Amino acid sequence: MAVYKRGYQRYQGPIQGRWAKFCVLPRFAWRRMLSQRLVVLLLVLSMIWPLLCAVYLYIGNHADLLKGIGVSPDFLSFIRGDGIFLAALIGPGCIAPDLANNALPLYFSRPITRGEYALGRLVTLVGLLSIITWIPGMLLFIMQASMAGWSWFSENWGIGTGIFAGFAVWILLVSLVALTSSAYAKMKVIAGGIVLGFFFILSGASNIINVVFRSKSGFIINPSWATRRLWYAMLEVDPPEGPGVLFCLCALVVLFLLLALILERKLRPVEVIT
Repeated sequence: MAVYKRGYQRYQGPIQGRWAKFCVLPRFAWRRMLSQRLVVLLLVLSMIWPLLCAVYLYIGNHADLLKGIGVSPDFLSFIRGDGIFLAALIGPGCIAPDLANNALPLYFSRPITRGEYALGRLVTLVGLLSIITWIPGMLLFIMQASMAGWSWFSENWGIGTGIFAGFAVWILLVSLVALTSSAYAKMKVIAGGIVLGFFFILSGASNIINVVFRSKSGFIINPSWATRRLWYAMLEVDPPEGPGVLFCLCALVVLFLLLALILERKLRPVEVIT
């Protein structure tokens, strides 16, 4: 039959729901990222510290050497550091290639909005960062609770809540920084450098401010310190000297809004140059 004689026919196959269509973005992104050997290697290396922590907990509960063990932010800070390097490695590949190849009009010509596109990329990073952050942390908490008994869990259940909430804030911060850097730089190498520089430069700048003004107020511009301060409050640990929880929370909220605004302005299918 000739092509011109083939009239329009409505699609008769199964129609997927909106959430099934939304999951296409993170599913294919995960498949692409996990095919990279360097990413897999970093994920494997990130599991070494939780395994050592598990051995530490086991010895503490069976050798009567470390009774009354608790969890502190310092105990989990190594896991947070891995999250920065992983985000610097995989984050630039989320948005930068789409902008460099002018692929956003192709995405937005489908039934997907800018918010859904950004959320899909955010879910991609959150999923991978969860593997090395709150999931191992919660497994360690469950392991300790199972060996220490119900009495320990009833007295320390807030530790589990603090682990999850603290890592959730940290993952959101790192993911937004990685996505914003990817959208702003449009090149993977530069975007990865921005992610690393964001945390290290602000950390150094806060220390310089503290030395110059002889105070601890400079920590307010250090997002790593601010999230750590929140973590101390969640775990009910004696806080370090510096800005309080309310100031740190306000600083992080302002930072989140600023990163979201930059990301919103960059995710446009058509760029008007005046």
